[in-house]
Amino acid sequence: MTLFSKTKTSELAMICHLWELYNIAEDYSENNDLSAKYPDKLRELQELFLVEAQKYQVFPLDNSILSRLLTPRPSATAGRTEFSYSGEISGIPDGSAPNTLGKSYSITAEVEIPQGGAEGMLNTEGSRFGGYGLYLLKGKPVFAYNLLAVEHFRWEGAEALAPGKHTILFDFKYDGPGFGKGGTGVLSVDGKEVARKTIPHTTPFLTTIDESFDVGVDTRTGVDDNDYQPPFRFTGKLIKLTVNLKPGMTAEDQKRFDEEVSRARLAAE
Repeated sequence: MTLFSKTKTSELAMICHLWELYNIAEDYSENNDLSAKYPDKLRELQELFLVEAQKYQVFPLDNSILSRLLTPRPSATAGRTEFSYSGEISGIPDGSAPNTLGKSYSITAEVEIPQGGAEGMLNTEGSRFGGYGLYLLKGKPVFAYNLLAVEHFRWEGAEALAPGKHTILFDFKYDGPGFGKGGTGVLSVDGKEVARKTIPHTTPFLTTIDESFDVGVDTRTGVDDNDYQPPFRFTGKLIKLTVNLKPGMTAEDQKRFDEEVSRARLAAE
């Protein structure tokens, strides 16, 4: 026999409510619930489940389907909120890169511009099918956001950076909780705001499956074919690039969002 629960709340609710019991050797479609007929077997399997659940650290149980489905396992980034890089780095897979989806974040590039100016990619993740890029175009700072090739958003400074050291910052405040919400981005140079834009939506679940996180260069395809063609190496000196992630959804936010998803699913049925 096999046992499973459809409860969505706490571990206590799982023990007390909504357990079902099936003999899949005879009822592979799980049509005949035997929980009332065999309460002793039900209790036995409940106790076994609790032992195994504690052993493999599955508590606390939750119903965050999409976020759990899309979380890389194993993860090289779990729990980290700050990522720093120096020089040119390419080919970092999505699961090992800072995940900017569904949260506020900032990207800071410390650069040195030579005489005669510089341009090129500072940081990118994604492609012409979706993603972002922070770069200099003819010396001017640009942050390009490609929303799944459906919409393109752009922040651009009015002036080219003069020779010397500069700090370029893109700071994004997310409008969550939930997936795919919009937010406000501010592009600044040396502490001075040069562009601000509010966008209605962001990429909801996954940035890319066939591109990578790159620093100082852009491999494969670019996020804006009208601006540049890869590899678009940065021609100045990239001293340091830092990505800071702000906290995403709280447990209460996640619960509220999951309840909204459940209600929408039931309404659709």
